Amino acid sequence: MRRSKAVASLFLSRVDTLVDARLDSIGTLEALPLRGKAAVATAKLAYQNYLKTFRGETFAALAQQGAMPQTLLWASTGVKNPAYHALLYVEPLIGRETINTLPDKTLAALREHGKPALRVEDGIAEAAAQWVDLARLGIDMDTVGNTLQDEGVKLFEAAYRKLLQQTG
Repeated sequence: MRRSKAVASLFLSRVDTLVDARLDSIGTLEALPLRGKAAVATAKLAYQNYLKTFRGETFAALAQQGAMPQTLLWASTGVKNPAYHALLYVEPLIGRETINTLPDKTLAALREHGKPALRVEDGIAEAAAQWVDLARLGIDMDTVGNTLQDEGVKLFEAAYRKLLQQTG
């Protein structure tokens, strides 16, 4: 029997780049402290959903038939904002059954001064509160996700077309 595996990729620095721009445009004392927090909060909440989906009773029946859980993959983990800690998208998201793709610079930072530990399940209430705070400011994270997904598909499509032109 052939078993297939799947990943769900979350492009973290892109989340913060988009949300931070919106927070900067709001510019209030309530908005500005939330910069650089949306991506990690999103990933932590996604991991909680992952656990509910793939560690619950519903999936257990599928697993008995050979189904494999989807794996969460943290992508775009190099910080874009130089004010942010180099391991912003790494250390808080270390967890079981996750993959973190690290650019060379981020991997070097992890080797130099990282403190790896299982942390993806820490701070869930804080992550949920950050989403509430963002919503209160008019930032809908579902809209953010849809925007980034649309942009990502366009980028992948453009890269694919370019590849076809080079090979064709």
